[in-house]
Amino acid sequence: MKYLLPLVVAAGAAIPHSASAAVSDEDFQELREQLAAVSARLEQLAAENAELRKAQEQSATAIADVETTVADMPAAKESWSDRIRLDGDFRYRYEWIDVEGSSSRNRNRIRARTNLKADVTDDIEVGFGLATGGDDPVSTNQTLGGGGSSKSVVLNLAYANWEAADGLNLIAGKFKNPLTRVGGQPLTWDGDWTPEGLALKYKRDWFFANAIGTFFESDTRRTNDTFAFGGQLGATGNVGGVKLTGGVGYYSIPTAGNETTFGDPTDPGDFFGNTAVEANGLPCGTTPGATCVYLYDYDLTQVFAEASFNVGDWPMLVFADVVTNGDADDDDLGWTIGTKIGQAKNRGQMQFTYYYAEKEADSMLGLVADSDFGGGGTDSKGHWLQFNVGVNKSWTIGAQYFINEIDVASGNKRDFDRLMIDMQWKWK
Repeated sequence: MKYLLPLVVAAGAAIPHSASAAVSDEDFQELREQLAAVSARLEQLAAENAELRKAQEQSATAIADVETTVADMPAAKESWSDRIRLDGDFRYRYEWIDVEGSSSRNRNRIRARTNLKADVTDDIEVGFGLATGGDDPVSTNQTLGGGGSSKSVVLNLAYANWEAADGLNLIAGKFKNPLTRVGGQPLTWDGDWTPEGLALKYKRDWFFANAIGTFFESDTRRTNDTFAFGGQLGATGNVGGVKLTGGVGYYSIPTAGNETTFGDPTDPGDFFGNTAVEANGLPCGTTPGATCVYLYDYDLTQVFAEASFNVGDWPMLVFADVVTNGDADDDDLGWTIGTKIGQAKNRGQMQFTYYYAEKEADSMLGLVADSDFGGGGTDSKGHWLQFNVGVNKSWTIGAQYFINEIDVASGNKRDFDRLMIDMQWKWK
């Protein structure tokens, strides 16, 4: 625009020389007045444009000041809902059990669990979980039947988890088992067992440590109050594309001379495969109605290892776990070895798992050992196979088959076969 005004003036100056002969004085005067009006208007527009640029610069400065002020303001306070998380799962199961010498059994079962977790501060999480089931410490299943009767819902989790330092968590209450189970499979500890007491988890770089102190019975007014403790030390690392994990553990469970903390102390079956005796030293069940107690403590030493790697496009895991009871005179060894191939996390993915296990009668505390293998507890051995397929990210369908022998130490060894077909949905 600043170049247009001189052009107009130049044009006005040139017009008299080129057009004076053809244009009258009146027309020429009118043309000059029009050019003068145009020139005045152009000057006005130029002034307005300068004012607009100045206002635009002032607005940009004001916006920058506001952005700086907002950036310096403290963050808005989080809503309580921002600190709450929910997750859970539901499983429908068909089950067939065949024990040598007994009629086969069929049943349908459900399991539902939901957990609420709240970040009460940046380093403290409080959790609360409900599940179907009764007071069984190693199962939250409910068998369908009873004419459609209502099913029980129980407290499954209630804990506080404090991240005391980077990689270090201290937990108190009723919580998920913090101990490492190689292959994710149960040997010494059932997957549904939620211990009660205190726990510590530490993980930093290649090193990890887990510790637990749990009350099997905390009321000293009872004759069987029991506090157990133990821990694990382990390491992880990669060698040639193989991820290796290994460690050792020790657990002290003082049960000798105590009644069972769950079940009927007059029933040998409620010692879940462990050796129990009457007050007179005779085997439990010799005298009808006589109270029984554990013969041994369970001072357990554990060694475990696993390796994970890929075979083509298939992830693969191999694992082994060995535990022995230093207080038992005999039948004191438990061990498992197995493999897992594939995964079932997305639609169409498949996973196959197999392990072989032997659990001698006093190799571990039967109360919290796997409740499915050999019907639960100890004094069993055999094979376990599982196949899962993913329907989508939240839904899997699978089958498990147990080929076991039970009551091995008693001399009344029997075959135990179990088939479980599951549909499971998870959400978070």
